Amino acid sequence: MDKNYLKLVIVGHVDHGKSTLIGRLLVDTGVMPQSKIDEVKTVCESLGRPFEFAYLMDYMEEERQKKITIDTAQIFFKTALRDYVIIDAPGHKEFLKNMITGSAQAEGAILIVDAKEGIKEQTKRHAYILSLLGLKQIVIVINKMDLVDYQETKFEEIKTELLKHLTAVNLTPTYIIPISASNGDNIANKSTKINWYSGPTVLQALDSFSETLPTQSLPLRLPVQDIYTAADRKTWAGLGETDHSDKDLLVGQIESGTISVNQEIIFLPGNQKTTVVAVKKWNQDPTSVSAGHNIGLIIKDDLPIKRGQVACATNDLPKVTNQFNARIFWMSPSGIKIGEKFILKCATQETEAEIKIINKVIDSSSLEILTDRKEEIKETEVADVTIITSNPIVVEDYNYIQELGRFVIISGEDIAASGIVIN
Repeated sequence: MDKNYLKLVIVGHVDHGKSTLIGRLLVDTGVMPQSKIDEVKTVCESLGRPFEFAYLMDYMEEERQKKITIDTAQIFFKTALRDYVIIDAPGHKEFLKNMITGSAQAEGAILIVDAKEGIKEQTKRHAYILSLLGLKQIVIVINKMDLVDYQETKFEEIKTELLKHLTAVNLTPTYIIPISASNGDNIANKSTKINWYSGPTVLQALDSFSETLPTQSLPLRLPVQDIYTAADRKTWAGLGETDHSDKDLLVGQIESGTISVNQEIIFLPGNQKTTVVAVKKWNQDPTSVSAGHNIGLIIKDDLPIKRGQVACATNDLPKVTNQFNARIFWMSPSGIKIGEKFILKCATQETEAEIKIINKVIDSSSLEILTDRKEEIKETEVADVTIITSNPIVVEDYNYIQELGRFVIISGEDIAASGIVIN
C-alpha cells in the first residue's frame, strides 16, 4: 500500500448496526458505485423490503467470495481530507488477532451501541480491548436513534452508563454521537431530527483524528524478517544483484527510527555490531530510510544474522530478556495454567515460553477481579502475568514501540491469546 490511510476499526455488539454504518459510509462518501446501489435496491424491492445499507455488505461478501474487487479484510473510503481503511473483523477474537499481530494496526476506532437495546456484554468487552490496545482516538456512536424517536433523554441515559464503564477501563472517547445509520442522521450530514445535538458528524469526528504514523524520532528498530544469500540475490531483479554481490541481503520493515548508509548498528539478541554498507528499496539505493518502509540491508561484516534478530541504534538499546510482565487476552476455549508451554511470537521473533506468575485475572465484561484465580486463565479473561521465554528476546513497552510491545501466543496450531508488554 503506497499511500497512507488512517486505519480504523468499527466494533460493537452483534446487530447493533456495524454493517449498516459501514454501508452508509461507503455510500455517503461516494465510494460505492451507483450501479451497485441500484442493484441492491432492486433486490430489496423484489423481496418487498425497504432499502437496507447492510445488504451492501452482503453484496461485498459475494464479491469477496468471487475474488472480485473487494479486499477480504479491508474496506476503503475517503473524505475530502484523507483516505481511510476499515479493518473488518467480525468478532472480538478476530479483531484482537488482527490488531495485535500487526497485520492491521488501527489508529482510531468507532464503538457502536444500539439506542434501543443499550449496552451489552460484548460492548463492554470491546471497550476493554480498545483500552488494552492503548487506542486514544475513539468515537462512540449511539445508533438507531430513530427507534427511540430521537429522544435526547434516551441518548443521555446510555451515554451516562457507558461513560461509567469506559472510565473504569481507563478509556476516554473523543466524541459520543447520536446517529441513525439507516437514515443517514449525523453520518456525513447534520441531522435535522437531532437538533438538540451540537457536536460533529461521524465523518467530521474521524477527520479530526491525527495520523499516528511511525515516527523518525524514536530509536531505530528493524526486526529481521528474512535473509537472502548472495546466491539468492541473483534471482531478485531490482535488489542490486550486481553491487556488493558477495554480501547477504537482510530484509525487514523499519518499525521506528531511521537507518542510513555508514551508520553503526547492533543486532540483538547477540550484541553483534557492524556498519551499514547499503540500503535497498525496489530499484532504489537510498542513503537513508525512515520508519514504515520495507527495506533490504547490506552490512559490512559477515555476521551469522538470523530471522528474529533486531537491528538497533547503538546509542539507545531495547530490553533483551527472557522474563517480562504482560497483559494478555485469552481467546482459546482451552484455558492455560502456570507452567504450560506455548509458542510466543513478537514481531519476527519466535520462542517457546510459559507463564511463570499470574498476577491478576479480570472478567473482561464485568471487570471483576477474580481473586480466587492464581493458577489458570480461561476464555475471554484478561490477565496480568509474568512470562518467561526459553530464549532471550527483544521487547519494548507497548506504549513506546508497539511492534516490539505486542505478541501472540500459539497453542497447538491456533492463536490462543494476544498480549502487550507492560513493563
